[in-house]
Amino acid sequence: MADKSDVTLPLSISAGIHIGVIIILALGIDFSHKPEPMQQVSAPAVKAVMVDQQKVANQVEKLKQEKRDAERREQERQAELERKAQEAKQAREREQAQIKQLEQERKQQEIETQKANEATKLAQVKQQQEKEKAVKAEADRKLKEQERKVAEDAAQKAAEKRKVEEAAAAKAESDRKLKEAEAKAKAEKAKADADAKAKAEAKAKADAKAKADAEAKARAQQEQEMADALAAEQAALSQTMNKQMQSEVGKYQAMIKSTIQRNLVVDESMRGKTCTVSVRLANDGFVISSQTKGGDPNVCRAAKAAILKAGKLPVSPDPAVYNLMKEINLIVEPTF
Repeated sequence: MADKSDVTLPLSISAGIHIGVIIILALGIDFSHKPEPMQQVSAPAVKAVMVDQQKVANQVEKLKQEKRDAERREQERQAELERKAQEAKQAREREQAQIKQLEQERKQQEIETQKANEATKLAQVKQQQEKEKAVKAEADRKLKEQERKVAEDAAQKAAEKRKVEEAAAAKAESDRKLKEAEAKAKAEKAKADADAKAKAEAKAKADAKAKADAEAKARAQQEQEMADALAAEQAALSQTMNKQMQSEVGKYQAMIKSTIQRNLVVDESMRGKTCTVSVRLANDGFVISSQTKGGDPNVCRAAKAAILKAGKLPVSPDPAVYNLMKEINLIVEPTF
């Protein structure tokens, strides 16, 4: 019994010491001084100590190797992150160049469209002027035709009257004095008829002119009413489109804020604080740039990180709406 306790006690002490050494090495503690010599133990205890020291050395080497492996993996991870960041930068630069090219093409297209619209308007004005000239020329032709017909009728009647009078004068020369009063009466009547006819012709001319003036005035009034109606319709359409576009912009701004809020990492120190952020977007929602304009530093850092994490933000496929929101200012306020 005495021999067994003499062996067990040193073994227990050795095991406890080596377990403590393993814990210290695992925590990274290094002791440069040599430990004080232990009291001499029996042969079985010395053998146990040597075995435990080999296990400790193996465990320490394993821990060191795991640390080296972890450092190597971290270096590889950092290198991969740098490579991806460089690729993202190059992609943004290519996309910015493409956006610039598309913007130039869009402006050129707008210029060509504006020129085409102006040419169309000029052609329409010219066509309207030609139409008005044709209408006026037709009215003038009809008036002259009417005047010519009246003159021909008057000339024919006068010729017939002269023939009758000449025949009557030749036949009644012998009794001229007897018929003189009758001839005078007929002449006065003819004069009265001619005056009446002249008055009728003058009235017909005046009526025709008044009718033409009334038609021209009616056409001008109709054209003015059509122009006023078109202008009112275009103004109403423009107002409706502006309201719709503003509504679309508000909707997508709310979606962008919601996206940023989902990626926002908050803490209690941010409660009640805000940050104003300016974001520039590509037409597919890619975040070209983001800058803070003022606010709590912690909230601003969290907002920029949330935007970077999102990568893309919601944008409208409508080019007109996109032009209104490609550069927007947002107020980011953490929610709890």
